[in-house]
Amino acid sequence: MTDFSEIYSEYFSGVYKYVLSLCMNESIAEEITQETFFKAMRHIDKFNGSCKLYVWLCQIAKHTYFTLYKKKKPLLSDLDTGIPDTLFNLEACYINKDTAKRLHIELNKLRDPYKEVFTLRVFGELPFSQIGELFGKTDSWARLIFYRAKKQLQEVMK
Repeated sequence: MTDFSEIYSEYFSGVYKYVLSLCMNESIAEEITQETFFKAMRHIDKFNGSCKLYVWLCQIAKHTYFTLYKKKKPLLSDLDTGIPDTLFNLEACYINKDTAKRLHIELNKLRDPYKEVFTLRVFGELPFSQIGELFGKTDSWARLIFYRAKKQLQEVMK
């Protein structure tokens, strides 16, 4: 892929979903995704191929999100603007908006990497292999962390 517009077309949706899973806000996710691709375009020469291009883009997105999060923490943590359009499905149960808010609160109480792995898997819909790559770990590690995070959330959501 030599043309950056091809990279943008192929990866925009996946990176956007990933960022949306982090911030739970569509407009912020769009802004961060645009910034991610701008940074990637400026620094494409630094991509050395040691990981997949998608993983590299998600790493840029993650750093961009956390930089913005540090600057605008109150904006990003506002739950009234933070619930996605589609409701989260935990263990095939339909969850109403109040439960989704509570889940979001409890999810943010989890320590890293549990919070991030769970978010990437459920909201970002990433396979365990890509989650493992993002953390420089194996897919087995990602599965274990996801299972532990899910178990913790199930316990507090009872």
